[in-house]
Amino acid sequence: MTAPLWTARDAAEASQGRLTEGGWAATGVSIDTRTLQPGDLFVALTAQRDGHDFAQAALDKGAAAVLVSNPEACSGPRLVVENVLDGLIRLGEGARRRSDAVRVGVTGSVGKTSVKEALAAVFRKAGPAHWSEKSYNNHWGVPLTLARMPEATRHAVFEMGMNHKGEISELTRMVRPHVAMITKIAPAHLENLGSMEAIADAKAEIFEGLEADGVAVIPADDEFAPRLMQAVQGSGAGFMLDFGLTPGAAVRILSYDEGPDGGVGRMDVMGKPMDFRLRLPGAHQAVNAAGVVAAALGAGVDPDLALDALSELKPTEGRGVAFYAQLSRGRVIEVVDESYNANPASMRAAFGALKLRKPSGQGRKIAVIGEMLELGPDSRALHAALAEPLITADVDQVIGVGEGARALMDALPAEHRAAWCETAERAVETLSELARDGDVVLVKGSNASGVHKLVASLRDKAKPASA
Repeated sequence: MTAPLWTARDAAEASQGRLTEGGWAATGVSIDTRTLQPGDLFVALTAQRDGHDFAQAALDKGAAAVLVSNPEACSGPRLVVENVLDGLIRLGEGARRRSDAVRVGVTGSVGKTSVKEALAAVFRKAGPAHWSEKSYNNHWGVPLTLARMPEATRHAVFEMGMNHKGEISELTRMVRPHVAMITKIAPAHLENLGSMEAIADAKAEIFEGLEADGVAVIPADDEFAPRLMQAVQGSGAGFMLDFGLTPGAAVRILSYDEGPDGGVGRMDVMGKPMDFRLRLPGAHQAVNAAGVVAAALGAGVDPDLALDALSELKPTEGRGVAFYAQLSRGRVIEVVDESYNANPASMRAAFGALKLRKPSGQGRKIAVIGEMLELGPDSRALHAALAEPLITADVDQVIGVGEGARALMDALPAEHRAAWCETAERAVETLSELARDGDVVLVKGSNASGVHKLVASLRDKAKPASA
């Protein structure tokens, strides 16, 4: 029989809450009644909606108990705290203290979710593992992930995101990682932070929470690597590992032969040459793999095991997965789904991978580009700068989506401008009219641009065979 995640007594002690009745045990922690499983502890967060309005529904659905600040919200087993979010944070910190897990924190402007998922795959091979669900990387996602961590966990990885200065500092002090990793610094959140230097400093906050003699992992190729090194030196890090293409990096890519759906390469791991294979599109994935190996090393995992796990990874929805869709009049197109999110660096990476894909027959390369958000006053210039890498990737036609994408369309030669669309819904219609049999269609943009809706409509037309 699996041990409960939280007994009533342990949850009350960790959260500093008051029990209305004891004797219950929770097998999970939930913040959403739609996904709640019987036996979960329901946490009534009050962010976008007041979770107290759903507390009784959670109990009726089989929740073991509810974590609330208002005991009058429902009847049944309640764990009452003054502030629900603070209670959840304390619960998460309690889970951290009771476990001997090696904890890894990951942040960065680009690639943090992909690297987190890759590390999770590595850690699953190394024993009981725990990791952030989806992109639960904010002020409630991180403590929720901590609170869900079983005591027997051997390795855990936590994704940390931010929009403003100081946010990662709070998250990393909750997690207290043994290994803290930055993937890359890129112009994301410029609107809030004002400069690339400020972005680098905000990401470097992750080192503030390192356990004594912890390991800092930084991208050696990044222009802000020296700035990140300075932050490491001012932290409690005992060791630093860097990764990338730069000579002398602790984990260095020596060669990589890229194909449309992955590649094979060789990396130097602390002086030992090792061959590796990836099933993920894009040359940037090789550098990500080097970062994963560096973080795994810091966590005490054998690099052979790490590379074996990496060789099995496949792209997921929104992050490079490809599929075929059948349109009217017998037209079949290949869709490359990069719709999860976007910034200038990830745009260029996606274009580089697209260059290697070959349309069939008389097909062309079409890019549906949703606007990139939170870029501040440089937004127009950063969008316009995407024109050159699009042309270099041999893209024939471009559909721009959203106000920000106007600048890109203006910067493109006329023969590459298919259409500008105010909304993703209009882009669906435009692509349906434009596409021809054999086309390869890349869909990429910030989540709020809505281009994922275009992908969803194409998935409804997906053929059984996948790319």
